[in-house]
Amino acid sequence: MLFYRRNFKSWIRIAVVMGIAGLAGLVVEHGLAAQDQSAATAAPESQVFTPAHPTVWSAVQEFFNYRPQPVQPIQFTHKVHLANGLQCVMCHVGVDQGPDARIPSDNFCMTCHRVIATDKPEIKKLTAYFNRGEDVPWQRVYGFLPSAHVKFNHAPHIRAGVDCSKCHGDMTKQTVAVRAVDHTMGFCIECHQQRNVSVDCVTCHY
Repeated sequence: MLFYRRNFKSWIRIAVVMGIAGLAGLVVEHGLAAQDQSAATAAPESQVFTPAHPTVWSAVQEFFNYRPQPVQPIQFTHKVHLANGLQCVMCHVGVDQGPDARIPSDNFCMTCHRVIATDKPEIKKLTAYFNRGEDVPWQRVYGFLPSAHVKFNHAPHIRAGVDCSKCHGDMTKQTVAVRAVDHTMGFCIECHQQRNVSVDCVTCHY
């Protein structure tokens, strides 16, 4: 009798686990379907912060900090440009003066590429954007989710001598930029502690 009772409890546990797994699968499937539907009828993104998410899938993605690598319209190669003597601040103008590392316009890129490597397929793509008077729709690689309430300022980090590779990885080995460093709160706090910089909440959050 004791054997049957234990066996019955084991089956109950298995049934509960399978039920939870099945429910989770339905939630994810529903989230994916809702994401596809909302993408087709998406309204302009509101500038008002809310903890709500447009879909269940987007909530799951944020909870697990899942963000797919962006696909760039042009396969810009960092290591070639750095090997030719360009520095980060030459293209990402203002990174040492303000919060943002600005992305150069195609007009800036064409300063060199009117005559350099004009036969390369990726440069032809760049030239096409330039000739149409369009900005290249570069996709953001790094960035904090709105719910993190993080205010990051590049300039003080540059002034403090923090090398770009600390947060972005070794760009001399990267072609198209990838998210090589996971910008978690633990990562930032560890760096601040090593440099004896404030870890007070309001230093980074608003």
